[in-house]
Amino acid sequence: MSKFESLTGNDAAAHALRQCRPDVAAAYPITPQTELMHKFAEFAANGKVDTEVILVESEHSAMSAAIGASVTGARVCTATASQGLALMHEMLFIVAGMRLPIVMAVGNRALSAPINIWCDQQDTISERDAGWIHYYAENNQECLDFMIMGFRVSEDKRVYLPSLVGLDAFVLTHTMEAVDVPEQAAVDKFLPKLVHHCVLDVKNPITIGALGTPEYYMETRYALQKALMDSEAVINEVFKEFEKAFGRKYQLVTPYKTEGADIVIITMGSMTGTARVAVDKMRAAGKKVGLI
Repeated sequence: MSKFESLTGNDAAAHALRQCRPDVAAAYPITPQTELMHKFAEFAANGKVDTEVILVESEHSAMSAAIGASVTGARVCTATASQGLALMHEMLFIVAGMRLPIVMAVGNRALSAPINIWCDQQDTISERDAGWIHYYAENNQECLDFMIMGFRVSEDKRVYLPSLVGLDAFVLTHTMEAVDVPEQAAVDKFLPKLVHHCVLDVKNPITIGALGTPEYYMETRYALQKALMDSEAVINEVFKEFEKAFGRKYQLVTPYKTEGADIVIITMGSMTGTARVAVDKMRAAGKKVGLI
């Protein structure tokens, strides 16, 4: 049986990481993500998860360490936010180009200037074309669920792409909600052991991330784009399997009171809950407004 706990979005994501049993976690502190990896490091220190937690000197180094760990065949995670994600920019393209199934939590926060530690999804939107699959949580339950599903999708042999899960700064990362935390056995059944497609092994040497001249470079970029587009079918499969396993339904596009609407609001992330209330009030006032 699962159990409900009062968790912040950071804690919910940390619990999800614990249940996904990553081999390696590399991260650097930055508001509002810091507490997420603090919590996960606590799990590792207390023996609740067998993960090598690597402390690094920057977010660029965090993703570099994650890449190095991933090409040994390890299940790898990290987390960051805002300026930290921007500092990873170079490495994000390398992760996707090498088709490494790394999963990252991002506390969506505004980019400077001026300095602003509050919510803005521009940090992840700026990395839209890096080749990562993006998930945006509406609430803390989705913070947990999307982390688990992120590993399942990324590690599918039809995908082999990295995933990031956006947790809106403070609205989710630091606010407590009731979260249904599944049993470890249920997560183990849903998330099989990683079978990596490119592993550095001295007995079976391969080249990873080699020089790509123009004609071959574009072939790899096409393959990456095709895999990203094709991942939609896998995501839908995983959504259905997740609902069967845990009882929570997810869709790529979720309509709300769109029947006969003259205006439809489109949202993602934590603003969706507020928009749903606004739609209810406008509908009650006779205005034909819907939400997606």
